[in-house]
Parts: sequence; C-alpha cells; structure tokens
Amino acid sequence: MALSGAAKEFLKRQTWFRPVRLAQLALRARRRRPDWARLLPARERQSLAPPDAAPRVLIGTSVGLHLAANAADSLFAAALLARGAKVDVLLCDAAVPACMACESNWFPDLDRFLAVGARDLCKACFAPAERMFGALPVTVRRYSDFLTDEDRAWAKGLAQNVVPADIAGLTEDAMAVGEHALAGALRFFARGDLATEPLGVAVMRMYLESSLLVARAARRLFRAHQYTAAVLHHGIYVPQGLLADAASAERTRVVAWNLAYRKRCFIFCHGETYHRALMNEPVDTWADMAWSSANDAQLRNYLVSRAGGANDWISFYREPEEDFARIAEEFGIDRAKPIVLMLTNVIWDAQLHYPGNAFPTMLDWIVTTVEYMKTRPDLQLVIRVHPAEVTGALPSRQRVVDELQRRFPTLPANVIVIPPDRPASSYVIAAQSNVALIYASRMGVELAALGLPVIVAGEAWVRNKGITSDARDRAHYLELLAQLPLAARLSEEQAARARKYAFHFFFRRMIPVGRFEPISQWPFVSVKVESVDDLKPGADPGLDLICDGILNEQPFVYPAERARAEP
Repeated sequence: MALSGAAKEFLKRQTWFRPVRLAQLALRARRRRPDWARLLPARERQSLAPPDAAPRVLIGTSVGLHLAANAADSLFAAALLARGAKVDVLLCDAAVPACMACESNWFPDLDRFLAVGARDLCKACFAPAERMFGALPVTVRRYSDFLTDEDRAWAKGLAQNVVPADIAGLTEDAMAVGEHALAGALRFFARGDLATEPLGVAVMRMYLESSLLVARAARRLFRAHQYTAAVLHHGIYVPQGLLADAASAERTRVVAWNLAYRKRCFIFCHGETYHRALMNEPVDTWADMAWSSANDAQLRNYLVSRAGGANDWISFYREPEEDFARIAEEFGIDRAKPIVLMLTNVIWDAQLHYPGNAFPTMLDWIVTTVEYMKTRPDLQLVIRVHPAEVTGALPSRQRVVDELQRRFPTLPANVIVIPPDRPASSYVIAAQSNVALIYASRMGVELAALGLPVIVAGEAWVRNKGITSDARDRAHYLELLAQLPLAARLSEEQAARARKYAFHFFFRRMIPVGRFEPISQWPFVSVKVESVDDLKPGADPGLDLICDGILNEQPFVYPAERARAEP
C-alpha cells in the first residue's frame, strides 16, 4: 500500500528511519547514473583517450549525490574527450563535514550530524560517482589528496572560534569562505535566516570548516595542474563556490553551468554563476541580434506553454487554475480595483551578496510593500507566494505566509495572499494586473515580454536591460510605488525590446543538448548516446557550442534566431 504524504513526512522525522532511506538512496545512486561501459564499447571509450599535449579541463563535480549534475558532467567530459582534451574530474571523498548534498530533512538528529557530519550520506556519494567517471579515460582526483591532518585541525579551530556575526564576511586567501558557508547553512535548513534555529550557528560553523578545507584543497589543486578551464555546476554553495573562487585566484578560467528551464537545455556562463552573470550581461549581446516574425511567434508560443510547463523540466504546477473569475472569487480580489501583483521567491534560495539590491532581504521588501499599501486603499496588493516553497525539490522551512502572519497579525484589507499550495495561475493574475513587483523572480522576463510593467527591487535577471523600472534603494522604490496605478501597459516599442530579451534568455542562453533527455523518475534526466560519433564535433550543435566555450572561451550564446524553430 502506498504511503500518504503525511506518513512519508512522519517517517522522515524518525531517527530510526534514516538508515533505510540512506540505503535506498545508495541503491538508486548506483543504478540511475549513465553506464558508460554499456553506452560505449571498450574500444570506443579507449578511442577517446587524449594525446599527451592536449589541453586539460577540470570538471569539478565534487558532489556525487547530485545525479543530474553527475550525468551532465559525464556527458560534457566525454564530449571534451572527443575533441582531444584531457579531462580531470574532482570528487569529494568524505573530505569535508558538510556540503550542498546535506539537507536538514536527511538529518532529523542534528546532534549526530554535528558530531559526524555528512558521513552517512558520503557512503552513497563518492564510490558510485567514481565508478561512473572511471569508465571514461579521465583522471579522477579526490579532495583528500590535497589536504593534511594539519589542514583539518586548522579549519576546525578557525571555524569554532570565529565570532558568529563575522562568519558571513569572512575571507581566506581572497576567497569568500564565509558567504558560501552561510549560503550552505541556509540551504541546509531551507530558511532565509538562522535566527530561530537553535543549532543554526553550529551548523554554519560546520559549513565554514568545509569552506576552509575546500578553499585550501582547491588552491593546491589549481597550483599543481594547469587547467584551461574549470567547469562547475552551480558555481555557488559549498564546495562549488569555493572552487570558483580558487580557480579565479589562480588565474584559471571558470565556467559555471546549471540546468535551464527548457527541456534538454543548459545555461553556461564564463567567470561566475548565472545568478550574477545574467544580471550584468552586456545589452549588446542581444539588443542588436537579427529578429524575425518567426522568432516572435516562437517566443509567444513558448510563453503560453510556461503556464503549465509542457516544454520545461523545471515546473511547479502542471495543471494551474486558469479561470480568473474563480481565482478572484476564492481569494476576494476586487476586479474593479487596480491589482498590484507581487511575485515572491523561495526565501533561502541562492542567498548571495548582490550590490544592486534595493533591500537587504526579500522579506524586508515584502514588509515595506505591505506597510506602504496601508496608505493606498485605492490599490490592492496580490502576493503570489512562490509554489516552490512546497513543491520544490527542497521545500522551504521558512515560508512567506508564516512571516507575514508574524509581522501582520491582521493584514491590511487591500492585501491578498495566495499561498504556495494553491494552483492559481500567476500568468492569469498578471494579465489582469496593473503592474508586477518582483525581487529576483525569473517571471519578470516573461511578464515584461507580455507587455506588463515590472518594478524590480532585487537581483532579477531582467534588471539593467532597459525594460523594467529598477529600484536603486528603498526611497526610490517607494517613489516608484507612488506612481501607481500606471496609466498604460508597456508601449509596443518597450514590449518588443522585452520580447527580444526574453527570446535571448529562453532560446539563446539556454543551450539545447540533444544527448540529454528528461525521464520520469529521479534524477529525471538521462544521457542518450549510442556511439562515440554522437559525441564528436558536428553531431550536436549544443555540445559543439558548449565545448567551444569551455576550450576556446567563446560565448555561450546559442544562435536560436537562425536555427530551426523549437518549442
């Protein structure tokens, strides 16, 4: 008999159940990785062995339990080998006590976690990843090869003795060890702050210890080997964020990548994580690209599909409520009053420092906006809480609804909150809105392309593109709110510019790779390679572009405006 969701949650909280879950995880981790020995015959794999003088690339996989990243990294490694490069793969062999594979729901007994770290997870992490990569002619390197007992004692001592308030800003040898430690701890607890976590500081110290160890090992790795580039999924958190910092400090080019929203697509960036790179991307990368009615139609069709996620492998509701009359009735939205739509993000996600933010945190932005709305009964604020708070891979333990209730026991009458578990379509609400307010939401790209004015208060990718109203600080944000309601939607010229950027974002920065496809079970992606010819230049334009960017520092921009139309 299948267990209910409540029963599963109960079992997760039980200490005795952890070994069972870990055993299941280890089994799935072994079975659901690309089997390169099966995909390619031995002679074909051997044909990928690089010449002695080949350029060397580091694939900094590190976390063997991130199966989607492992699968993609192995595909990129094989494609680089097929282009004559040498490839080193870096894996953590239980060398650090905490990393991005650790989440609080894996460790109901936090005292044990603080005592032994991620050791229980490590059993399912390193060995299966090493076997997968070992089937290819790559060199697998381990973190422990670059660490000593003295390093471990130093890292533990420093992490335990630093003042908690100083951790976030701590640097070591020009690397932001504290920032990544804090981001790791927030991700561990799935919270935007640690104020209500009794063991929050202790866990953050553990992440700081890990950051220090990774930073030291990484500096030694990059000094010992001359890499053309270091390829890192995410490029943030522990350990990838420290690898990026160390590579940059040692003058090794950094390439950071993530799964994109569209199926079979990836976002690659030079130098830093896409969270930052896309905010600062030069406008001329896309503003002057060739544009056609076919491109415009392709974008519009895709944006329509976004509501249900039919063409995406990152989606939070497959069957949203799309009848605005029903939504308005359920939540008490006054259809005669201007709607100001606020779109939140998951509070804990990618908590990094962004100098362009008008507010120190997203919660500060939300509270400021609600306070302002007390003075504007002529408007109604509809706060659409991000569905990923409950449907994401790591459900949030700090939720916007709870924070609002704590700060506002009684909300202003003109403030309406749509909880994350309600399938009300944000797109349908936006179509009836006067303006959208965002902090870091990707939806700013989409809504501007659909003609809706957008005010940006945080690190959204649509910022700095000449498309949105970008708040410089709190005072400027309030000035922008004072102009509401707006007299009109975006002009056709503004909307056309927004559509061009949206096309660039969804079709040019998201690089399609035909050898990587969605599947129905975790890790929800699979490598599809039938022979070594599938990996060689000319077989897959997306792989060609990715490898050219890694090896030759070419832009990671797919020429979708010239390609055959895709969904």
